[in-house]
Amino acid sequence: MATPVRLTPLLDQYDFARKRLTDRMGGPFVNSGNGLDIEVPPMTDAEYLWEPVPGCWSVRPRATAAPGRGATLLVGAGRWGRDTAPVHPTPPPFTTIAWRLSHLAEMLALRADHTNGSHRLTRDDFHAAGDAADAAVMFDTAAEAWRDALLSVADDATLDKIGHSTYPNGSDPEDPFIETVWWVNQELLHHGAEIALLRDLWRDLDGSSLPS
Repeated sequence: MATPVRLTPLLDQYDFARKRLTDRMGGPFVNSGNGLDIEVPPMTDAEYLWEPVPGCWSVRPRATAAPGRGATLLVGAGRWGRDTAPVHPTPPPFTTIAWRLSHLAEMLALRADHTNGSHRLTRDDFHAAGDAADAAVMFDTAAEAWRDALLSVADDATLDKIGHSTYPNGSDPEDPFIETVWWVNQELLHHGAEIALLRDLWRDLDGSSLPS
């Protein structure tokens, strides 16, 4: 099935952002942007859960941890949940790599389901990951599911269809599908950049790159 012409650049952008984030988290290299390969060590569990400032929101083990400051529950299924509240505090809390990556994976998985899946999954069904390796797998699985949802679009009429995605945690039911596609790309781009910056901070603040 041919990809609609208007979807092609957005799909290319999505693939680029996905690969860049995947490489930035797991290495062994990431392209610098000017053709040079920069070595990247795999993300550790300590880095994944690092809270660089007091009051961070993160993912936490349900059995031993209460929600973070300003959060009212740990959303999701399974042993780990992600800090959230019905109304987020203002200003928004600083979030860990774990929170940001869990948010991305959940968003991609649920939007895929509400586009060409069962149209039933909720945040309460999503399993947050407590370690970096599992989080990377969950992100990759969710990212591939969303890509499959994009490839299921056969024509411009579907791109312009309001509510083609029924994802309940956004404006998808009121938006043309192509606007949803654009929104997902910007979510991936900006959260990917945030995760990359946190990796840079961790690298320098743990002392490994500081002068003796």
